[in-house]
Amino acid sequence: MPLVNIRLTRREQPTTREQKAALIAGVTQLMQDVLAKRADSVVVIIDEVDPDNWGEGGESVTMLRERRARQQQQQ
Repeated sequence: MPLVNIRLTRREQPTTREQKAALIAGVTQLMQDVLAKRADSVVVIIDEVDPDNWGEGGESVTMLRERRARQQQQQ
């Protein structure tokens, strides 16, 4: 039984129920096409991570987004 975990960062515009359903369907189809897995054996889990709970280059994603937004406003 394949278990696929998708992690998304929460955004100002949340990922919709429809988008999540499309991800689940698409990943399931990919597992069928590439690994010949039965659709009913594929498990897809979507985790939404708060941007305060992870970071890059020593900064939280929240801080990175804020800095990038300020830089774009200055341009």
